[in-house]
Amino acid sequence: MVVWPRLSFVIGSTSGLAAYLYNKISDERNVHNSWTNTDRLVPDCAKWDHNWDCREPRSIVRPPKSILDLSPEEENAYNKKLDSVRPKITRHIFLIRHGEYLDIGESDLDKHLTEVGRKQAKYTGERLKSLNIKWDRIISSTMTRAQETAQIVTKALGVPITDHCNLIREGAPIPPEPPVGHWKPEASQFFCDSARIEAGFRRYFHRADVKEQHDTYTLIIGHGNVIRYFVCRALQFPPEAWLRISLNHGSITWISILPSGRVTLRNLGDSGHIPADLVTHKLPQIKGSKL
Repeated sequence: MVVWPRLSFVIGSTSGLAAYLYNKISDERNVHNSWTNTDRLVPDCAKWDHNWDCREPRSIVRPPKSILDLSPEEENAYNKKLDSVRPKITRHIFLIRHGEYLDIGESDLDKHLTEVGRKQAKYTGERLKSLNIKWDRIISSTMTRAQETAQIVTKALGVPITDHCNLIREGAPIPPEPPVGHWKPEASQFFCDSARIEAGFRRYFHRADVKEQHDTYTLIIGHGNVIRYFVCRALQFPPEAWLRISLNHGSITWISILPSGRVTLRNLGDSGHIPADLVTHKLPQIKGSKL
């Protein structure tokens, strides 16, 4: 009567110890290529699309018919073709939100920068000038507040605006998730603005041309909604998350696109160059303005 309980205890303990040792040995057999890799499954939504800009070399060069059974000569020739279309430099894109403005009047032409907004743009221009960057392109939205901001910034930089772009005008990029109650554009506005803003992203966000030999710097003066959407798209985050990001007026966002196609967010909404008493992100509380 006493032997069976003891025997069951021994068998159970032995089984537990065996299972522990097996799992321990199995863990030690898992070899990781680098410290960033794990053996945990990555959700599909978190996987990086290497051909996000349709410029991945393997998507451009036609592969040999029998890619799995190549001779050394064929493999070298294929790799040489891949190298011939592989970018060599990094593209740096700086995104500037316009300064504070007054939302009065029916036309965009009536929506000018406030005095605070002009000061914000001046500080942003001075900050950018201190970086000693040689700008390849300076692009501005065609809306009044962006144009005024761009003029102040480029005056500080001592270089002209090179492009005026309708694609990056402010708008409603995509219905946000979670939705918000205080901002409900018509469905037709999302339908129109989404295609336009997405076209703006595809125009400016891609890895470098293979012929370029030096890193390039592009400055884009635009709007909060558009910049937030661009950040989500560039990092391959759900674009519906754009409204979870907040950007101050005159802030600087810096994104780098590496030759490999990987994307790095170096700064998001940096406004440390603007004095604290001039930092804003909403419309000013002025009677008659649309808040």
